[in-house]
Amino acid sequence: MGVIQKDFLPEDLQPVLAQNGIDGCVLVQTDQAQSHNEFLISLASSHSFIKGIVGWVDLQSENIRERFLYYKQQELIKGFRHILQGENDRALMLRPAFMRGIEALREFDYTYDILIFPDQLSYARELVAAFPQQKFVIDHIAKPLIKEKKIDDWKRGMIDIARHENVYCKISGMVTEADWKKWKKSDFSPYLDTVTAAFGIDRIMFGSDWPVCLVAAPYQEMMEIVRDYYALFSKDEQQKIFGKNAIEFYNLK
Repeated sequence: MGVIQKDFLPEDLQPVLAQNGIDGCVLVQTDQAQSHNEFLISLASSHSFIKGIVGWVDLQSENIRERFLYYKQQELIKGFRHILQGENDRALMLRPAFMRGIEALREFDYTYDILIFPDQLSYARELVAAFPQQKFVIDHIAKPLIKEKKIDDWKRGMIDIARHENVYCKISGMVTEADWKKWKKSDFSPYLDTVTAAFGIDRIMFGSDWPVCLVAAPYQEMMEIVRDYYALFSKDEQQKIFGKNAIEFYNLK
């Protein structure tokens, strides 16, 4: 983990994006604190290649609408995320207070990133079914056990949740779930086959998981996994995966 135990700032990311043909990105929260939102806003406000922010807010708060009203003053905040994968209560997302927070997202036109492990897919499916007009995206393809080459339960869960057309899938974080030292591009094909067939081209989007991905692969290698897989798809389909779908989902300018 030593490779990521340091500060990473926009000055570190911008040349990496340029080298890989990416002209804009969305910052996604890593700390569950309102001060972290302010930090991300300050970075985005001074770096034009940052097109949006997925922040954090306490969805179970009784004054959640007041918080959303406050963040509506910040045009760069496009949605929110909670680190559900780390919760002892695997079904936290189905608590009434949490669901009231999700219900309020739609009122303020915010998206929601779902960060979970495969054991939480059934709860996530119940969540998205309860809010068919709310836009959701599954982060890191729900972190399947790629290193162990386990796919069956995850595959069933992804197919089930993909039936809900308000749910997108972010193709990211795969190398961190593989064998960090010995992964091969072919390791990821069954998982990419699944999400592509389940969600379709219009509901998948590339995400880097930078800098966390650096524990297993440089940005370019991680991106080449996805680029090579979709190399035979049409130019329009590739443009959707590598930008257009994210622009639409997050309402980026």
